[in-house]
Amino acid sequence: MSDFPDDAARLVEQYVEEEHGFLSWLNTRVDEIERGRVVVTIPYDEKLTNTVTPPTIHGGVAATLIDTAGGIAQRTTLAEPLTGGVATINLDVNYLRRAGSDLTATAEVVRAGGTIGWATVAVESPVPDGELGEGPDEDHPVETVAIGQAAYRLFRE
Repeated sequence: MSDFPDDAARLVEQYVEEEHGFLSWLNTRVDEIERGRVVVTIPYDEKLTNTVTPPTIHGGVAATLIDTAGGIAQRTTLAEPLTGGVATINLDVNYLRRAGSDLTATAEVVRAGGTIGWATVAVESPVPDGELGEGPDEDHPVETVAIGQAAYRLFRE
């Protein structure tokens, strides 16, 4: 596959980060984007935590990130990534451990057929221990906190 066009990458980033109501509210950031692969982050925010001590990120945030990253990755395979469409058909999430800091998802397209696509996604976060909301360091190693896969309906122009 060829590289994903820079102008399309900028437009996807702008849409996710500034124009999409829910994703913008979550402060979602597109870190990397190329054809068939995307890295997306939702930074730690207390409003996204469970009411436990210490607070941990709600699992629904990881599920949202898996769905979003997989869908964006699928979009990069379309001939017209900005005008074509992607709709989630099925989403499967497996939680491996609690998260208490930023969540970063790496999505990779496994298949992008004529009408159906499938992606796998891994979500990583510094493992919480005491203070939360801090970045990774020797006391908070980054580990996989959730993995998922999703199927999408692809609407090609």
